Amino acid sequence: MSDDLPARFRTLWDEIAPVGRDADSGGYLRYALTEPEQELRAWFRAQAERRAMPVTEDGNGNLFAHWGDPEAPAAVLTGSHFDSVPHGGAYDGPLGIVSAFLAVDELRAAGVTPGRPLVLGAFVEEEGARFGVPCLGSRLLTGALSAERAAGLRDAAGVSFAEALGDRPAGARPELLGRFGAFVELHVEQGRALADTDAPVAVASAIWPHGRWRFDVVGEGNHAGTTRMADRRDPMLTYAFTVLAANKEARLRGAHATVGRVAVEPNATNAIPSKVTGWLDARAADPETLAGLVDAVRGKLAERARRDGTTVTVTEESVTPVVAFDGGLADRLATLLDAPVLATGAGHDAGVLAAYLPTAMLFVRNPTGVSHSPAEAATDDDCAAGVRALARALEELTCR
Repeated sequence: MSDDLPARFRTLWDEIAPVGRDADSGGYLRYALTEPEQELRAWFRAQAERRAMPVTEDGNGNLFAHWGDPEAPAAVLTGSHFDSVPHGGAYDGPLGIVSAFLAVDELRAAGVTPGRPLVLGAFVEEEGARFGVPCLGSRLLTGALSAERAAGLRDAAGVSFAEALGDRPAGARPELLGRFGAFVELHVEQGRALADTDAPVAVASAIWPHGRWRFDVVGEGNHAGTTRMADRRDPMLTYAFTVLAANKEARLRGAHATVGRVAVEPNATNAIPSKVTGWLDARAADPETLAGLVDAVRGKLAERARRDGTTVTVTEESVTPVVAFDGGLADRLATLLDAPVLATGAGHDAGVLAAYLPTAMLFVRNPTGVSHSPAEAATDDDCAAGVRALARALEELTCR
């Protein structure tokens, strides 16, 4: 493995760093299939061509670059995603793709010839920031989400996923999925477990169960200056109570609850809202705790709505059960890399694919412990350590 890897990482990283960066926040606006993400997809193709790796698409927006026969079985898949949450950090997603290309370079420089094909993947709409369903590309590929439902998903401007994709999504691709023998996703750590340790890389053990629920609270729009307080049916009150209730119930259970998105109608300063829609992101270490948290929030919401004279509709948008990564594979990589093993509360494409093939994740240390924010970080040296770890893992899986 080469000594100049941190510098080579920085050179490749700087090629994509400006794409989609917001000048005001310093964060990224890389929504799926929009211009910035399309630019990164073109970069992916160019990097693959530079390495003589043919690129295929699966009809769902997912890209795959192949080292070895694209039709051969038992391929080892690695990669991540390009899209971001609104004003998100630089590393969440793209680090796994840049590291995958550099891992290929490392293996080739060492004279490694994989005995099994190696495939680099770039999955579409992992964050769900544009069309509302996280891990959309991997869910479509595996059949966990139907092509019919995905095609009709719409963004805030009313553009459907099918329109953005340029065609109806293909949906489940069992013949393609069946050619993968394992998946390894490298990702920046989205927490502080490694921040104060000597370990730049960790292996994941599991992903907490998590989901998204939409609360539509309907009241009566009216004049802010003339409507008596006693006469109001204000959905904002119901919504605000729900946010506080979710926070309290999560703390009582040792779980996580976040309401980070809200839409208000008519969204006027001098008008009582007629409707408020909020989205709850809930996560817990086990499914029973998660279910108890959501049920408690539903109950509090219904009780408050009766007091406020509002009506509430709760829609489950997505739920991902607990994902325990392949224990044998995780132990094998932890021993190989002499790396700690830790669980995470963040969802990933690896969490979807784990139900269909042996899957592992590698985490690269984040000194800030902050993610989904411009403060997300990783040093070039730690990123290089991640590339080396990924290269060793891929060599182990393709050559043993």
